[in-house]
Amino acid sequence: MSAQTLPSLSVLVPNYNHAKYLDFSLPAILRQSVQPLELLVMDDASTDNSIEVIRRYTAQYPVVRLLQNEKNLGVMPTLNKGLELARGAYVYTASADDEVLPGLFEKSLRLLAEHPQAVLSCGASRWRYVDSGVTWDMGVGLAEKACFLSPEELVRIGRRGKLLLPTSSAIWRKDALIASGGFIPELRWHSDWFATMIPALRSGLCYVPEPVSLFNIYSKSYYQSGRKRGEHRQVLIRLIEFLNSPAYADVRPRVRDAGALSLFEMPMLRILLSRPEYRSFINWTLLRRTVWRKAEVTGGKVLPSWLARWILNRLYRQSSSNGKTPG
Repeated sequence: MSAQTLPSLSVLVPNYNHAKYLDFSLPAILRQSVQPLELLVMDDASTDNSIEVIRRYTAQYPVVRLLQNEKNLGVMPTLNKGLELARGAYVYTASADDEVLPGLFEKSLRLLAEHPQAVLSCGASRWRYVDSGVTWDMGVGLAEKACFLSPEELVRIGRRGKLLLPTSSAIWRKDALIASGGFIPELRWHSDWFATMIPALRSGLCYVPEPVSLFNIYSKSYYQSGRKRGEHRQVLIRLIEFLNSPAYADVRPRVRDAGALSLFEMPMLRILLSRPEYRSFINWTLLRRTVWRKAEVTGGKVLPSWLARWILNRLYRQSSSNGKTPG
């Protein structure tokens, strides 16, 4: 299958005051072996020199388009705006402070063309604490080779403790993403997780078994600062309320059986224990993976960087090679 016959792709890059990162994230996209139909850089009323930087790219690359919000809307409303305007059959959302790795678009689009039943693709992702330099690969070990994974297979993978879908590597079929509600603003920092996990457990996904994106974890990033805010508990409660609603009754048992909520660690477990109507999500898989996830995150923050890096990489390499859950 030639690059010309692959499905069309729109890349959405929301930006707010990230001018200093754009010269890293945008070239990484433009260096991909398969080029997107369009690269929409959506500026959310930045007050730095972002517009100047973006216009430099629009002048040089015809695929790059600048969309400007008259006022600051926030990340998820901006992404939904871009989703409505996107012309590609598939969409990829790229954070302005992250980077795509070589082969992401080509490998993902080839798989999606071969497996039209899949509504998205996902690969492993390289996560990096920028402050400490600790780096390790997440989302490894779902499968040994590139393939389609059915919802039932994803549940089994979750029971082994391997179901982590890095959203920084996800490519969605546009119509399916819109039909599922797009990026739900009420879920804030976790709306991309919801937009990835729920369609995957409903319809299955294509999987690329190698790191295809670089997720930079900054101490003051949208993701990190959001998890520290007092409203984080309310966001998690809203996520559970969505899952408990009739609209998600079909996928709710798979979320439970796969232990998918363990990503949110102890804050989520405390919420699930707090109300009887939430306790149906609690099972051994969730408890085991919550403890492991907490240890993983804490170790990355408090251990000396060289030791944290050695432990994480050793555990994930072992986990990836033998298919078993570390810890």
